[in-house]
Amino acid sequence: MSDMGAFRETVTAWAAGGPGELASELAAELPVKTVVLLEGPSDLAAVDALARIRGRDLEAEGVCLLAMNGAMSVGRFARLLGPPGLGLRLTGLCDEAERGYYARALEADATDATDTTDVSMAGRRRFFVCVADLEDELIRALGVSKVEELIRAEGDLRALRTFVRQPAQHGRSPQRQLRRFLGTKKGRKIHYGRVLVQALSPDRVPAPLDDLLAGLLADV
Repeated sequence: MSDMGAFRETVTAWAAGGPGELASELAAELPVKTVVLLEGPSDLAAVDALARIRGRDLEAEGVCLLAMNGAMSVGRFARLLGPPGLGLRLTGLCDEAERGYYARALEADATDATDTTDVSMAGRRRFFVCVADLEDELIRALGVSKVEELIRAEGDLRALRTFVRQPAQHGRSPQRQLRRFLGTKKGRKIHYGRVLVQALSPDRVPAPLDDLLAGLLADV
């Protein structure tokens, strides 16, 4: 496990009610400058994949990608990691349906900023929103045919064909079927988070994902 991985695990345990001393020590030692609050591990996989494609070493830049396993946890993580807690810069990526949770948590984080650095951060765009979710953004960017081609290459075409024959999928658009299919098996969304990002051409990266990475570069 990397040092940043240890920091992620420690912060997750802290958010679950454990002690915070080790998280504070690791944040200072690494050092951690920015935490990207992500809803789940598939979002983390996609952001990490795009960073690697672009030759970015986020850990070396002091950036921690943190999957919270649910957007409703963003307020708790913001209190621990932002100005009320460790004083780190916070940003994130979320689904449209979860915009309110992020807005409340990260606007409160900006309001709590007290020193000059934090005040300047407060004026920046705090988080980035996917139209439905990141999978939807990636499917639209690649197109249905390309995503089906990738699913075939990954050996999941038979599973997809079985899935779309289910009564619940009748009448749904191919894009909605693909989006739902990616979440039907444990680990599939994480795997395809990487696969779909790796298949993107540079000019087809969804804006929320592209803007998030650009914002992190601006802080280096």
